[in-house]
Amino acid sequence: MGGNTQWKPDRPEAACAAGPRPDPVVVRLDRAVKTYGVGSAQVRALDGVDLSLAAGTWTAVMGPSGSGKSTLLHCAAGLDTLDAGRVALCGEDITGADDRRLTRLRRGTVGFVFQNFNLVASLSAEQNVALPLRLAGAGVRRERVRGALAEVGLADRGRHKPRELSGGQQQRVAIARAMVTRPAVLFADEPTGALDSTSARAVLALLRAMVDGAGQSIVMVTHDPMAASAADAVLFLSDGRVVDRLERPSANRVAERLASLEV
Repeated sequence: MGGNTQWKPDRPEAACAAGPRPDPVVVRLDRAVKTYGVGSAQVRALDGVDLSLAAGTWTAVMGPSGSGKSTLLHCAAGLDTLDAGRVALCGEDITGADDRRLTRLRRGTVGFVFQNFNLVASLSAEQNVALPLRLAGAGVRRERVRGALAEVGLADRGRHKPRELSGGQQQRVAIARAMVTRPAVLFADEPTGALDSTSARAVLALLRAMVDGAGQSIVMVTHDPMAASAADAVLFLSDGRVVDRLERPSANRVAERLASLEV
Protein backbone atom coordinates (compact mmCIF):
# COMPACT_ATOMS: atom_id res chain seq x y z
CA MET A 1 0.00 0.00 0.00
CA GLY A 2 1.42 3.35 -0.98
CA GLY A 3 0.74 6.98 -0.20
CA ASN A 4 -2.01 7.21 -2.84
CA THR A 5 -4.30 4.84 -0.92
CA GLN A 6 -7.93 5.98 -1.09
CA TRP A 7 -10.25 5.25 1.80
CA LYS A 8 -13.85 4.64 0.72
CA PRO A 9 -16.26 4.85 3.65
CA ASP A 10 -19.68 3.20 4.02
CA ARG A 11 -21.10 6.61 4.81
CA PRO A 12 -20.02 10.05 3.55
CA GLU A 13 -19.26 11.43 7.00
CA ALA A 14 -16.83 9.91 9.47
CA ALA A 15 -16.85 12.84 11.90
CA CYS A 16 -19.16 13.23 14.88
CA ALA A 17 -22.87 13.24 14.30
CA ALA A 18 -24.23 14.69 17.54
CA GLY A 19 -27.39 16.63 16.73
CA PRO A 20 -28.45 18.02 13.35
CA ARG A 21 -24.92 19.12 12.45
CA PRO A 22 -21.63 17.27 12.91
CA ASP A 23 -19.93 18.35 16.14
CA PRO A 24 -16.73 20.25 15.27
CA VAL A 25 -14.96 18.83 18.33
CA VAL A 26 -14.44 15.09 18.59
CA VAL A 27 -12.60 14.94 21.94
CA ARG A 28 -12.77 17.47 24.76
CA LEU A 29 -11.16 17.31 28.19
CA ASP A 30 -11.70 20.06 30.74
CA ARG A 31 -9.39 20.25 33.77
CA ALA A 32 -8.94 16.50 33.60
CA VAL A 33 -7.28 14.90 36.62
CA LYS A 34 -6.34 11.25 37.07
CA THR A 35 -4.25 9.86 39.92
CA TYR A 36 -2.88 6.42 40.71
CA GLY A 37 -1.65 5.09 44.04
CA VAL A 38 -2.11 6.47 47.54
CA GLY A 39 -0.15 8.52 50.02
CA SER A 40 3.50 9.13 49.21
CA ALA A 41 3.24 6.71 46.26
CA GLN A 42 0.48 8.71 44.58
CA VAL A 43 1.14 9.77 40.98
CA ARG A 44 -0.91 12.37 39.13
CA ALA A 45 -1.00 10.95 35.62
CA LEU A 46 -3.19 13.79 34.34
CA ASP A 47 -2.82 17.14 36.04
CA GLY A 48 -5.60 19.50 34.98
CA VAL A 49 -5.48 18.78 31.24
CA ASP A 50 -7.54 21.00 28.93
CA LEU A 51 -7.83 19.60 25.43
CA SER A 52 -10.00 20.16 22.37
CA LEU A 53 -9.46 18.10 19.21
CA ALA A 54 -11.26 18.94 15.98
CA ALA A 55 -13.25 16.29 14.14
CA GLY A 56 -11.68 15.04 10.93
CA THR A 57 -8.11 15.49 12.14
CA TRP A 58 -5.29 13.20 13.23
CA THR A 59 -3.56 14.06 16.50
CA ALA A 60 -0.47 12.28 17.80
CA VAL A 61 0.29 12.29 21.54
CA MET A 62 3.90 12.04 22.69
CA GLY A 63 5.98 12.49 25.79
CA PRO A 64 8.56 10.83 28.03
CA SER A 65 7.78 7.58 29.81
CA GLY A 66 5.28 8.26 32.59
CA SER A 67 4.12 11.56 31.09
CA GLY A 68 0.48 10.48 30.95
CA LYS A 69 0.08 9.59 27.25
CA SER A 70 -1.74 6.29 27.65
CA THR A 71 -3.80 7.61 30.56
CA LEU A 72 -4.98 10.50 28.42
CA LEU A 73 -5.96 8.14 25.62
CA HIS A 74 -7.76 5.71 27.95
CA CYS A 75 -9.71 8.46 29.73
CA ALA A 76 -10.61 10.22 26.49
CA ALA A 77 -11.87 6.94 25.02
CA GLY A 78 -13.93 5.94 28.04
CA LEU A 79 -11.68 3.02 28.97
CA ASP A 80 -10.85 4.70 32.29
CA THR A 81 -12.54 7.36 34.41
CA LEU A 82 -11.30 10.73 35.63
CA ASP A 83 -10.93 11.64 39.28
CA ALA A 84 -11.87 15.25 38.49
CA GLY A 85 -12.75 17.31 35.44
CA ARG A 86 -14.87 16.40 32.45
CA VAL A 87 -14.54 14.44 29.22
CA ALA A 88 -16.80 14.60 26.17
CA LEU A 89 -16.87 12.66 22.90
CA CYS A 90 -18.66 14.20 19.92
CA GLY A 91 -20.38 16.66 22.22
CA GLU A 92 -21.63 13.92 24.57
CA ASP A 93 -20.45 14.33 28.16
CA ILE A 94 -19.33 10.88 29.32
CA THR A 95 -17.94 11.96 32.69
CA GLY A 96 -19.12 9.43 35.26
CA ALA A 97 -21.04 7.42 32.65
CA ASP A 98 -22.17 3.98 33.83
CA ASP A 99 -20.89 0.73 32.32
CA ARG A 100 -23.90 0.27 30.06
CA ARG A 101 -23.49 3.70 28.50
CA LEU A 102 -19.74 3.26 28.10
CA THR A 103 -20.26 -0.14 26.48
CA ARG A 104 -22.64 1.44 23.96
CA LEU A 105 -20.07 4.15 23.32
CA ARG A 106 -17.24 1.68 22.77
CA ARG A 107 -19.35 -0.36 20.36
CA GLY A 108 -20.44 2.55 18.20
CA THR A 109 -18.71 5.89 18.71
CA VAL A 110 -15.10 4.80 19.16
CA GLY A 111 -12.73 2.26 17.64
CA PHE A 112 -9.48 0.94 19.08
CA VAL A 113 -6.20 -0.23 17.58
CA PHE A 114 -3.37 -1.47 19.79
CA GLN A 115 0.31 -2.30 19.35
CA ASN A 116 -0.15 -6.06 19.69
CA PHE A 117 -3.10 -6.37 17.25
CA ASN A 118 -5.24 -8.39 19.73
CA LEU A 119 -6.64 -10.64 17.03
CA VAL A 120 -8.28 -13.93 18.00
CA ALA A 121 -5.84 -16.59 16.81
CA SER A 122 -8.48 -19.23 16.08
CA LEU A 123 -10.58 -16.94 13.88
CA SER A 124 -10.07 -15.95 10.26
CA ALA A 125 -9.50 -12.34 9.24
CA GLU A 126 -13.17 -12.03 8.23
CA GLN A 127 -14.32 -13.49 11.55
CA ASN A 128 -12.06 -11.12 13.50
CA VAL A 129 -13.43 -8.11 11.62
CA ALA A 130 -17.01 -9.27 12.23
CA LEU A 131 -16.52 -9.52 16.03
CA PRO A 132 -17.57 -5.93 16.94
CA LEU A 133 -20.80 -6.36 14.96
CA ARG A 134 -21.57 -9.64 16.69
CA LEU A 135 -20.83 -8.21 20.13
CA ALA A 136 -23.11 -5.25 19.41
CA GLY A 137 -25.91 -7.62 18.41
CA ALA A 138 -25.96 -6.16 14.92
CA GLY A 139 -26.58 -8.19 11.82
CA VAL A 140 -23.31 -9.25 10.21
CA ARG A 141 -23.47 -8.61 6.49
CA ARG A 142 -20.66 -10.49 4.81
CA GLU A 143 -20.28 -7.80 2.15
CA ARG A 144 -19.71 -5.22 4.87
CA VAL A 145 -16.97 -7.30 6.47
CA ARG A 146 -15.36 -8.02 3.13
CA GLY A 147 -15.62 -4.36 2.24
CA ALA A 148 -13.76 -3.40 5.43
CA LEU A 149 -10.95 -5.82 4.52
CA ALA A 150 -10.85 -4.50 0.96
CA GLU A 151 -10.47 -0.96 2.29
CA VAL A 152 -7.28 -1.97 4.08
CA GLY A 153 -5.93 -3.84 1.07
CA LEU A 154 -6.71 -7.37 2.27
CA ALA A 155 -9.61 -8.42 0.09
CA ASP A 156 -7.83 -11.71 -0.70
CA ARG A 157 -6.92 -12.56 2.90
CA GLY A 158 -10.34 -12.96 4.48
CA ARG A 159 -10.01 -16.68 5.20
CA HIS A 160 -6.46 -16.47 6.56
CA LYS A 161 -5.80 -16.94 10.28
CA PRO A 162 -3.55 -14.40 12.04
CA ARG A 163 -0.58 -16.81 12.01
CA GLU A 164 -0.80 -16.85 8.21
CA LEU A 165 -0.44 -13.07 7.98
CA SER A 166 2.53 -10.75 8.40
CA GLY A 167 2.64 -8.26 11.26
CA GLY A 168 1.62 -5.41 8.97
CA GLN A 169 -1.28 -7.43 7.59
CA GLN A 170 -2.44 -8.32 11.10
CA GLN A 171 -2.44 -4.66 12.05
CA ARG A 172 -4.48 -3.83 8.95
CA VAL A 173 -7.00 -6.52 9.97
CA ALA A 174 -7.13 -4.85 13.40
CA ILE A 175 -7.81 -1.49 11.72
CA ALA A 176 -10.57 -3.04 9.59
CA ARG A 177 -12.08 -4.54 12.77
CA ALA A 178 -11.97 -1.14 14.48
CA MET A 179 -13.54 0.62 11.50
CA VAL A 180 -16.26 -1.88 10.55
CA THR A 181 -18.72 -0.11 12.88
CA ARG A 182 -17.75 3.26 11.35
CA PRO A 183 -16.75 4.94 14.64
CA ALA A 184 -16.58 8.70 14.94
CA VAL A 185 -13.07 8.54 16.40
CA LEU A 186 -10.30 5.95 16.19
CA PHE A 187 -7.96 5.67 19.18
CA ALA A 188 -4.62 4.06 18.38
CA ASP A 189 -2.07 3.09 21.03
CA GLU A 190 1.38 2.57 19.43
CA PRO A 191 -0.16 1.12 16.25
CA THR A 192 3.23 0.79 14.52
CA GLY A 193 5.25 -0.20 17.59
CA ALA A 194 5.45 -3.90 16.69
CA LEU A 195 6.02 -3.41 12.95
CA ASP A 196 9.08 -3.19 10.72
CA SER A 197 9.64 0.12 8.92
CA THR A 198 8.01 -0.98 5.65
CA SER A 199 4.87 -2.28 7.36
CA ALA A 200 4.74 0.80 9.58
CA ARG A 201 4.79 3.11 6.55
CA ALA A 202 1.94 1.14 4.98
CA VAL A 203 -0.17 1.39 8.13
CA LEU A 204 0.54 5.13 8.45
CA ALA A 205 -0.40 5.65 4.79
CA LEU A 206 -3.67 3.85 5.45
CA LEU A 207 -4.45 6.02 8.48
CA ARG A 208 -3.57 9.15 6.50
CA ALA A 209 -5.93 8.07 3.72
CA MET A 210 -8.72 7.58 6.25
CA VAL A 211 -8.33 11.17 7.45
CA ASP A 212 -7.88 12.77 4.03
CA GLY A 213 -10.40 10.63 2.16
CA ALA A 214 -13.21 10.26 4.69
CA GLY A 215 -12.64 12.86 7.40
CA GLN A 216 -11.88 10.20 10.00
CA SER A 217 -10.81 11.47 13.43
CA ILE A 218 -7.75 9.75 14.92
CA VAL A 219 -5.99 10.11 18.28
CA MET A 220 -2.72 8.18 18.36
CA VAL A 221 -0.20 7.63 21.14
CA THR A 222 3.29 6.93 19.80
CA HIS A 223 6.94 7.13 20.78
CA ASP A 224 8.10 7.23 17.14
CA PRO A 225 8.80 10.69 15.62
CA MET A 226 8.35 9.27 12.12
CA ALA A 227 4.87 7.96 13.00
CA ALA A 228 3.97 11.24 14.69
CA SER A 229 5.03 13.22 11.62
CA ALA A 230 2.22 11.56 9.63
CA ALA A 231 -0.36 13.29 11.87
CA ASP A 232 -1.82 16.78 11.47
CA ALA A 233 -0.56 17.85 14.89
CA VAL A 234 1.46 16.50 17.81
CA LEU A 235 0.66 17.11 21.46
CA PHE A 236 3.52 16.78 23.96
CA LEU A 237 2.86 15.76 27.55
CA SER A 238 5.15 16.04 30.53
CA ASP A 239 4.24 15.20 34.13
CA GLY A 240 0.58 14.87 33.23
CA ARG A 241 0.31 18.24 31.49
CA VAL A 242 0.15 19.33 27.85
CA VAL A 243 3.30 21.40 27.42
CA ASP A 244 3.50 21.95 23.66
CA ARG A 245 1.78 21.40 20.32
CA LEU A 246 3.30 21.15 16.85
CA GLU A 247 1.23 21.73 13.72
CA ARG A 248 2.27 20.11 10.42
CA PRO A 249 5.09 18.27 12.22
CA SER A 250 8.26 16.93 10.67
CA ALA A 251 10.07 13.94 12.14
CA ASN A 252 13.11 16.10 12.96
CA ARG A 253 11.09 18.76 14.79
CA VAL A 254 9.20 16.09 16.73
CA ALA A 255 12.42 14.29 17.69
CA GLU A 256 14.06 17.52 18.85
CA ARG A 257 11.08 18.54 21.00
CA LEU A 258 10.78 15.07 22.50
CA ALA A 259 14.50 14.99 23.30
CA SER A 260 14.23 18.31 25.13
CA LEU A 261 11.42 16.94 27.30
CA GLU A 262 13.30 13.76 28.11
CA VAL A 263 16.34 15.77 29.21
